[in-house]
Amino acid sequence: MKIRVYYEDTDAGGVVYHTNYIKYCERARSELFFERGLSPQVSPTEFFVVKNINCDFLKPALLGDILEVKTELIKRKNSSLILKQEVFRDETLLFSALIVLVYVKDLRPSRIPENIVTILDKG
Repeated sequence: MKIRVYYEDTDAGGVVYHTNYIKYCERARSELFFERGLSPQVSPTEFFVVKNINCDFLKPALLGDILEVKTELIKRKNSSLILKQEVFRDETLLFSALIVLVYVKDLRPSRIPENIVTILDKG
């Protein structure tokens, strides 16, 4: 998914504020569903929650940059996934994160439906 960096994304120096990389990753995960006419929230009681994020901030993105977020499914368990999400400017890796998502139904861990794993696996 491509994202342009706007003024609101940056600090006073025109550098992307660190929490926005996590927002960009969230948008990219959601967009995988929206592109297929679906929602990342399967129902009001079924959805993913973030359990853990391990981030590496490698180089800064700047006001006006066009960024690309790439998503890769690293590991799948019954009720959780580990995704690697990376943010690039052209070929330069700026940010990398390993994100553990847990699928919940009625706020309890639940088996991930196969069609959802397929969507994330093709990210």
